[in-house]
Amino acid sequence: MPMFFWSLVTGFFVTVAYLIPILGQMMLITAMPLLTFMSLCACRHIEAGQPMRLAMWMEPLHDKDTRKRLIRLGLAYMICCLLGGFLATLPFMDSIMAAVGDGTKINEAALMLAIRGPFIVFAFLYIIISALFWHAPALIGWHKIKLKQALFFSMVACWRNKWPFLVYGLSWGAVFLSIQLLGNLMVELGMTDSVAQVLLTPVNIVVAALVYCSFYPTYISVFGANYPTLDEAR
Repeated sequence: MPMFFWSLVTGFFVTVAYLIPILGQMMLITAMPLLTFMSLCACRHIEAGQPMRLAMWMEPLHDKDTRKRLIRLGLAYMICCLLGGFLATLPFMDSIMAAVGDGTKINEAALMLAIRGPFIVFAFLYIIISALFWHAPALIGWHKIKLKQALFFSMVACWRNKWPFLVYGLSWGAVFLSIQLLGNLMVELGMTDSVAQVLLTPVNIVVAALVYCSFYPTYISVFGANYPTLDEAR
């Protein structure tokens, strides 16, 4: 139940972020390491059998040094994502501009075809970015490791466990694809988009909660030998 609550809260943050053009998305990306670390700490309390009270969600950010480190990590994450997007888009700018034209009449089919390349390239670049930052929030928040070292250790850990992570990524990809296909099927059966979205909302909440729960075992299965106690983490 605490993770279902967290799923609702993060879903609200995402909705608010997308209501604020550009700046909202940038703030959301920057906040991702903070939100990830809060999820990990919540999972630790749950595993220890402690009830997650409302005030406990903010406990991981009480330490000023940890908070600053995670904010710097978030800024680095945002910069890497922006750089990845720029590198992925730059080689395809001519085809994108040709599809857009003068902006008065956009060929949607040509535009979708033009942006397919940048999406594919960015997907590969984002795998590298994800490996760099996957374990970094826990390494910085719990082990007080410096930013560069945390990124390096995270990359090495993901590379050494690349096959389990491949299965992990493909499995969640299949889950999200199945939800998307279910939504398309509901629309094809005669439901409106709004009704289908309402019916899928509980499913999305449950799946998001499970995703947040899955972050924790990916950490302890790799760094379990150096697992800090709750007192040390505080």
